[in-house]
Amino acid sequence: MRGHWRLFRHEAGRVAGPPAWVYVLLFAASQLIGHWSVATFDAIAVWLSNGILAAALLQLHRRPAVAVMTACLTINLFSNVIRGDVGMLLWLNALLNMGEAFLCAFLARRVCGAALDMRRPKRLLTFAAYSAVPAVAVTAAIGFGLVLALTGAGLNTAAVFGIYSFFIIELLGLLLVTPVLLLVARAHRFKGMTRAGTPEAVGLFALMLVVTTVVFWQKDLSVAYLTFPPMLLICLRLSPTKTAAALILLAGITGAATLTGHGPVHLTRLAEVPGLEGVSPMLRRLGIYNLYLLAMVATVLPISTVMTERRRLETRLRARTLAAQEARRKAEDAAAARSRFLAMMSHEMRTPLNGVAGFADVLASRPGLDADAVRQARLIRESSDGLLMLVEDILDFARGDDALTTEALDLVAVARETATASLAAAQARGLKLRIDDRLPVQARFIADRRVLRQALHPLIANAVKFTEQGEVVVRLDRAGDGVCIRVSDTGCGIEPSFLPELFEAFAQGDASIRRNHSGAGLGLALAARQVRRMGGQIDVDSRVGEGSTFILKLPFDRAADVVEDVRLVEEVAAPAAAPAEESGRAPCVLVVDDHPVNREVARIMLEAFGCEVVEVCDGQQALDAVAEQPFDLVLMDVRMPNMDGLEATRRIRSIPGTGEPLSIVAMTADAMPEDVARCLAAGMNAHMAKPINQAGLLSMVNRALSGDLPAARVTLEAEAA
Repeated sequence: MRGHWRLFRHEAGRVAGPPAWVYVLLFAASQLIGHWSVATFDAIAVWLSNGILAAALLQLHRRPAVAVMTACLTINLFSNVIRGDVGMLLWLNALLNMGEAFLCAFLARRVCGAALDMRRPKRLLTFAAYSAVPAVAVTAAIGFGLVLALTGAGLNTAAVFGIYSFFIIELLGLLLVTPVLLLVARAHRFKGMTRAGTPEAVGLFALMLVVTTVVFWQKDLSVAYLTFPPMLLICLRLSPTKTAAALILLAGITGAATLTGHGPVHLTRLAEVPGLEGVSPMLRRLGIYNLYLLAMVATVLPISTVMTERRRLETRLRARTLAAQEARRKAEDAAAARSRFLAMMSHEMRTPLNGVAGFADVLASRPGLDADAVRQARLIRESSDGLLMLVEDILDFARGDDALTTEALDLVAVARETATASLAAAQARGLKLRIDDRLPVQARFIADRRVLRQALHPLIANAVKFTEQGEVVVRLDRAGDGVCIRVSDTGCGIEPSFLPELFEAFAQGDASIRRNHSGAGLGLALAARQVRRMGGQIDVDSRVGEGSTFILKLPFDRAADVVEDVRLVEEVAAPAAAPAEESGRAPCVLVVDDHPVNREVARIMLEAFGCEVVEVCDGQQALDAVAEQPFDLVLMDVRMPNMDGLEATRRIRSIPGTGEPLSIVAMTADAMPEDVARCLAAGMNAHMAKPINQAGLLSMVNRALSGDLPAARVTLEAEAA
């Protein structure tokens, strides 16, 4: 509050505007102009001195401001002596001028703040209403009260007219000079705020001078309104500083013309007002001129500040827009870099896991091994599955939420496919893993296959991991307008104290070093997030020592039914061997992969199914192999030298009579959603992510031989054409 009521600029504040002696010279010049006007025309159009002094008090520090006040008081007294004032009137006029400037500056410091920034229309109007008007009103009341008291005269019509003339002349001086000097002092803040260049600015000033001179140096036509358009153009196109300079020039031209008897003001017919007979017509007409000038100031300066504020806001908006665009670009680059990083990490982690998991499967199924060797091979496989699950959870959790890609799905098939990944672990523990299908026969539902699998996979894997004996059941049933999926186990259950934070990331029921089960605590958090993405909710019902049931309520819309066999409650089991061709020959599979370990794993597994296998190491060799002999299935890697799998698939599809009906399945470590979409867009029938297992590979071979794989997009597009 003390800062608001301080009169002078704070000593720590930066000095703005001209030095102190310039204000003294301006004050002296205004006194000379006043003397000349009174001596020549017996009237004053605008009193400028107090506005100059108020600006000095607002701009200067205390010591130079006091020096300016002292100098200006001395000049004012000397001017009064020259004018012939004696006695009380000699001091009264000077003290009233000092008091008016002092009060105006004091109130301006309080209501306009320490910045005194007149660029904004609100502060300009606040200065006029709460600083200039009260200061002039108080000065007029004190001055005329003392004069009337000293002279003993009453408050008559002439006195009222004198008060009115004094008020408007003094107010015009404060409104015209003080804001202008404050704006000039901050001219550096208007850089870049001017829409017009130098030639346009010169042209606008010339237009204003010509129009004003033509209008006010004649008294045949009442066309004072013609001076407004040029001034409006100036305030719309130029800065407030230049607008203020234009106002000063206009006031000089119009004031000189009016005092010399020119201009539209002198066309005004003065009414006969009793009591004003002793007032000269010039003084009465100056009141009309003052209203004109006051209207010009009250119109032009606010509009100029409004336009400046608008340009300032536009500049700020452009800067913020550019900053937002730059931030968005950086965010998009970061998101793209994150996607590339996740895709690369997924690929690089899955590639060695494919060898570990694949050879573990091969060793476990090799005849002649003793029981310990089989058990150890299965443990290797189980460990690799746990590592793969951890990798997938981390990558999916870091990836965030993508848009859903919905299609008509057989939810039971998706659940069976998801449960297959945990089948080996369940068999190793002696558990039953069942799918309990209670959905309507032939039902299809609109859902995102990948998101649904990511929601079910952690639940099924956790159920197997925390169950020592008994069974794990995945039950699918209708629930209102959607679907309810329950994943139940007969395991250890969950402590009630842990249930509130069960679905938080990295939360674990037993995080101590003595815990019995491994894991990063991401599975349930990822499952809950995927359920929320699908618009559903997830709940848990658990009793310690009796098991847990996770309940997923999903608002899936039902799609058109597809005729199929009636499904009953079934146990998930590994599929049988691949069927032989009707001709009696073994199925022929082409394995395309640049990594010899991956080719060997696939070859051993396929040969165990009774398939003939041909191996090649890049896309060009695959293209040559397909052209030389027929194949029932091509397992195509994506990242390969010479020619990648996508380009090889497109070229194979273009081979007449051979490429279109051939089943091509991506067998790749590129397992992100965009990778799957890219493979299907290139013309592949399906996607199989590494690391592969015997059950999954055999299922894919069976689907290819039975014609159950989706048709390739290239084939569909060719038929549509």
